[in-house]
Amino acid sequence: MAHNRISWLLIITQIFLLLLAKTNAKIPAIIVFGDSSVDSGNNNYIQTIARSDFMPYGRDFAGGRPTGRFSNGRITTDFISEAAGLKPTVPAYLDPAYNISDFAVGVSFASAGTGYDNATANVLGVIPLWKELEYYKEYQKKLRTYLGDEKANELISEALYALSLGTNDFLENYYTMPQRRSQYTVDQYQTFLIGIAKNFVTNLYNLGARKISLGGLPPMGCMPLERTSNMANGNECLESYNVVAMNFNDKLSGLVIELNKELSGIQVVLSNPYNIMLQMIKKPSIYGFEVASLACCATGLFEMGYACDRYNLFTCKDANKYIFWDAFHPTEKTDRIIADHVVKTALSKFLE
Repeated sequence: MAHNRISWLLIITQIFLLLLAKTNAKIPAIIVFGDSSVDSGNNNYIQTIARSDFMPYGRDFAGGRPTGRFSNGRITTDFISEAAGLKPTVPAYLDPAYNISDFAVGVSFASAGTGYDNATANVLGVIPLWKELEYYKEYQKKLRTYLGDEKANELISEALYALSLGTNDFLENYYTMPQRRSQYTVDQYQTFLIGIAKNFVTNLYNLGARKISLGGLPPMGCMPLERTSNMANGNECLESYNVVAMNFNDKLSGLVIELNKELSGIQVVLSNPYNIMLQMIKKPSIYGFEVASLACCATGLFEMGYACDRYNLFTCKDANKYIFWDAFHPTEKTDRIIADHVVKTALSKFLE
């Protein structure tokens, strides 16, 4: 008799835990667009040099394997997905190891090296933003087939859409290639990009999206790559680039207000990594970091992608001591802190 009672108790407990797990997810899915900050491996499946599907990338990822993430481990959207009660990683749409049942709770269309501007994607031959949207439309069709129209529509409107891009438009395109600089002042170019962002969010809205996070720019003048080139000023952060990032974030903030007014039922927020990241760079020890100006990989001065090869003797042993993993991208630890910050500040309304 006592044995039966224990069995029943176990069954009831299991049912309760199942119900709890089901209601734990605050959003049904996270859908990601953007660049290398949120690419979880799409570039592994296209012809480009902008890739990271080799060691030491991913050495701190589960199983110690390179996934195509530009990190030693997970990236911000993985942590946001986990914070939302979903899976601990967001798979890449082009990865054949996953299918629609995986993508129904999280998917990334992001491509390292891309930007708002199509010309930015052309620099390294990566997926332009318009093509990410085409993949999303294809995904919607698969979702409707998999879930049926009603459930698919509900997921589409309740999902969190996370966008993270813009850095490459400046560092890889505007300041490197002559075309855009001859057409626009930096302020005009920002306005041009904001127009593309507005158009993209409006397209998402027309496809059923309602909860959207626009990612702000980091203090891009403090990336090791930019500091290395700033020899005249003792390899300090390149302030002019940081000012551009702040101005762009201000324009994004204005866009968020505009979109929330214009599009009925939409909720757009700005997930801004700028201040938290600058704080880490200025006072690394507060966050448990030891090195802010150099990256972990290779010499830490300029290497990323193929220049970060597994045999480089200079690569650091413990990435947790470093803010940057390569000369352009943060470590997993930095991304975890940024994700935690944007979840508490910008995304809390979607995840409570």
